Amino acid sequence: MYIFPAIDLYDGKAVRLLRGEYDKMTVYSENPIEIARDFEASGASHIHMVDLEGAKTGETPNLEIVAQVARETRLFVEVGGGIRSMEVIDRYISAGVGRVILGTAAVNDEEFLKAAVEKYGDKIAVGADIKDGFVAIKGWTEKSEYSCFDFCKKMQGLGVKTLICTDVSKDGAMQGANRELYRELSKELDMQIIASGGVTDISDIKALSEMELYGAIIGKAYYTKAISLKEAIEVAE
Repeated sequence: MYIFPAIDLYDGKAVRLLRGEYDKMTVYSENPIEIARDFEASGASHIHMVDLEGAKTGETPNLEIVAQVARETRLFVEVGGGIRSMEVIDRYISAGVGRVILGTAAVNDEEFLKAAVEKYGDKIAVGADIKDGFVAIKGWTEKSEYSCFDFCKKMQGLGVKTLICTDVSKDGAMQGANRELYRELSKELDMQIIASGGVTDISDIKALSEMELYGAIIGKAYYTKAISLKEAIEVAE
């Protein structure tokens, strides 16, 4: 299992939100590239990045930071946050990003998702953000009509290879990952599943690794030093 330490970007800084709420933002660093280098020094091979401003606007205000990480480290970069057009996907791929994550656009615009998968194949992932059993959209502010499992199976049917599944209620809350959700998903789907939200301590890493998931994202637990990234990577391997 790969560990994806996370950098959420806002105004060029590395930040974390609590349960996706922008008014509950903590700034952890003014220099995200330094954090990415620390990830690499700790043994990470992958990084998960989210442009929180992009999630609101559909633009790429933090593109240069993402490009710098891709350029100046050996990390495999996956990025999400308001990606709603082929032009934005092209921009990220050209900048050296290894995988682009579609969220709201994957729910609301099936033709765009199909076109993206056709053009870029496994460089396209889908983020399924789960709120009360349904897929949440628009920065988690609205619930879609799709239940978690119906949506994930649909994505598999459309040829999406990688699924980043977040339990919104757990995100940033440091209350442990929703292990039951990931256990069910790993049984039901034949996809690369990345667990996100609430990974709090090394026992979460062990449990998720035993499910043979593709990956797990570590966010707040890294910044608060609740998890040693080096140890998490060793356990996951």
